[in-house]
Amino acid sequence: METDAAPPRRPVPPRGPWQQAVRLGVAAVVGVLLWLLTGAMLPRGCAEESCSWFVTGDPLVALGCLAAVAWRRRFPVPVALAVAVASAASALASGAALLAIGSLAARRRPAEIAPVVAAFVIAPLFTTGLYPVERPPGSPWIQLSLQLLTAGFAVATGWAVGARRAEVLSLRERARSAEREQTALADRARVLERNRIAREMHDSLAHRISLVALQAGALDHRPDLPDEERAVLVRGIADGSYRALEDLRDVLGVLRAEQPDRPEPPRPSYDRVPALVHDARASGMDVTLTVGTTGEPPDALGEVCYRVVREALTNAAKHAPGAPVRITLDGAPGGALGIVVRNGPATRTRTGPPPASGYGLPGLAERVRAVGGTLDHHPAPDGGFALSARLPWPGDEPERRS
Repeated sequence: METDAAPPRRPVPPRGPWQQAVRLGVAAVVGVLLWLLTGAMLPRGCAEESCSWFVTGDPLVALGCLAAVAWRRRFPVPVALAVAVASAASALASGAALLAIGSLAARRRPAEIAPVVAAFVIAPLFTTGLYPVERPPGSPWIQLSLQLLTAGFAVATGWAVGARRAEVLSLRERARSAEREQTALADRARVLERNRIAREMHDSLAHRISLVALQAGALDHRPDLPDEERAVLVRGIADGSYRALEDLRDVLGVLRAEQPDRPEPPRPSYDRVPALVHDARASGMDVTLTVGTTGEPPDALGEVCYRVVREALTNAAKHAPGAPVRITLDGAPGGALGIVVRNGPATRTRTGPPPASGYGLPGLAERVRAVGGTLDHHPAPDGGFALSARLPWPGDEPERRS
């Protein structure tokens, strides 16, 4: 088992032919310089027998090392070890050896680097007879030091390249991760916006269409209505349909990219509750509003209050046509805004099939919870239905006197 904690392996992008050729060319240039330096150290006019390795064997070994280095990425440790040992017998192969050691060091695995560096430092001690160069006393230690210094430079360079490569890969992965997170956030925002639009359309259109259906049902239920009352109901149906269309245009108009300056439709508010009740009465509903609040609640509470009353009226019109509806509002700053809407049982039969259950009450519960309130709804003992909500009403801040 290896005891060294090696960094996790990361996929290394393949090198192109041009990059590979540049690296091999630099290694060849370094080898040529060292080969010429070695040739300058040879005695002048040395015999052909003593210098034959320099002019024949050295270049051949170097050529083999350069060919082997081209496979260093597929077999990093065997290639680096073989070239490090072979470079001891060829000054021209020194550049290839440094390239192999640096490429291996880029993997940043000490267990692989150590034996290759040891072979590169020690192997030249056994090939000193190949070059008839006069060496001063203590030259083996000097040679070891130079070899160790050269190998250390190659390892440091390769290690830095590997660290830089890992950093670039890490930054790319972080960029991809950030892009994925951004996409997920955009998808979530898109879903939330679709849900918000669906709630807005449900809240606005369901109420209008329910009133229109209530008036149409009254026409069908009372064929003996006088012409004047019938005309009032028909005008109410036309007016309700027009308002429903206007509400739909207001909601969809905000989504049109070609009209970015189009103002948003007015927000529901507490002071619009009486108008809401008036519209319900005009459509034929029996609605009574009792207000016992002290002051006017904040905008956020007023909007939720409006939506609670509108949803209750919509459900009463759909499920209990003709039933009386009683709305009670009470509360004061520092306490809670109470909303209670009760309707009795239906007084006339629906002309069509019963409406399917929708998403009005679940969406209303989300709005009530968003302001810290509670919502309760249940059938009443008399066969009607009761809907109540309590919204926390913050107290007025005391005026600061200078």
